[in-house]
Amino acid sequence: MAGWLEHLEKLHPRGQAGIQLGLERIQLVSRALAQRIGCPLIIVGGTNGKGSTCAYLEAIYSLAGYRVACYTSPHLLEYNERVRIDRQPVDDATLCDAFARVEAARLVTGAPLTYFEFGTLAAIEVFLAREVELIILEVGLGGRLDAVNAYDPDCAVITGIALDHTDWLGPTRAAIAFEKAGIYRAGKPAICADPDPPPALIERALAVGADLRLLGRDFGFFGDERQWTFWGRGGLRRGGLAYPALRGRGQLHNASAALATVEVLRTLLPVSMQAVRRGLIELQLAGRFQVLPGRPTVVLDVAHNPQAVASLVDNLDAMGFFSRTMAVVGMLADKDIAASLAPLAGKIDRWLLTDLEVVRGASADLLATFVTAFAPAGSVECFASPTLAFERSAKLAGENDRIVVFGSFYTVAAIMRNLQRGR
Repeated sequence: MAGWLEHLEKLHPRGQAGIQLGLERIQLVSRALAQRIGCPLIIVGGTNGKGSTCAYLEAIYSLAGYRVACYTSPHLLEYNERVRIDRQPVDDATLCDAFARVEAARLVTGAPLTYFEFGTLAAIEVFLAREVELIILEVGLGGRLDAVNAYDPDCAVITGIALDHTDWLGPTRAAIAFEKAGIYRAGKPAICADPDPPPALIERALAVGADLRLLGRDFGFFGDERQWTFWGRGGLRRGGLAYPALRGRGQLHNASAALATVEVLRTLLPVSMQAVRRGLIELQLAGRFQVLPGRPTVVLDVAHNPQAVASLVDNLDAMGFFSRTMAVVGMLADKDIAASLAPLAGKIDRWLLTDLEVVRGASADLLATFVTAFAPAGSVECFASPTLAFERSAKLAGENDRIVVFGSFYTVAAIMRNLQRGR
């Protein structure tokens, strides 16, 4: 498996860290593989909330008795996390067989596939061989030119739209909305769970003739402190729902998007109310405001842009009192670092900033230039790795303190590996 992943990283001149959008390469190889999807397909895009929405859909349909395939990215600890069937990562042998088939087709076509394109093709190969009943694909970047958009969805979901990856998608929400709405298809349900979608998204959906369903207009939610109700078109109501297991400001938006999808696909894939109820609460998503057992309290969150960090702050505020809060932070240099860290001003007692040993990683010193603008004097330290930063936080923290690890998937993954080794 390791050899294949190394091969994928070297295939394209830009490597794993690089990005080259476009559908021509993946479509060419897909045709060579004679890939034909014969079951319902859902594509999920959005700036934040994609992973949560995929997890809700995966859980609901699996608990309804369907054989569900799900492809997400990035992974935290093992590549296999990206390719799941029945909510379980597929094994190395299955993936390697799929990689071999993709490589053979790639050599025939001569297409210079990127890491993500190769992985997407291999995931589809796995799913087709296993004859699954539903495929869920998470957009990697944008939508219109992302590899998963080489396949035609029966339903396309956009969770939310915020500024991220502006070098590739454009500097405004309107530009980003246009790119994300590229996953919508003529005559197919097109769901948007952003409470304030840019007009560009609506215009794009209308232009392609998609069946656009907007949060607050075509579906939505209401509730009290104990439970909530989903409502959809045609007076559909699913009430008395327990709040989702995943925490966060936008989780009802994400859960509603999932239930709106269940609604529009009900003739193809009927789902019981019991499956809906269980699917919302019987799931875990590593690194999404994951609170570890024990003391001091440790929170892992892959929040890496302003919108996601704002949600993280809301969740931290709702946790109750802690004597001190320490932050272990490592970020990628192409993120809006200043706007991402600003919501935590005045909420962190000790900052432990770390380098990331990846091409796009920001240095701890660079992070410090932003943090020192609002952090208390003497509260900022820099480290060469997330592990060193976390070890320092563990030495400083008392049992009534809290350690928050965030900023990048790479940061959270490093700490998860460190904690696993310590068991």
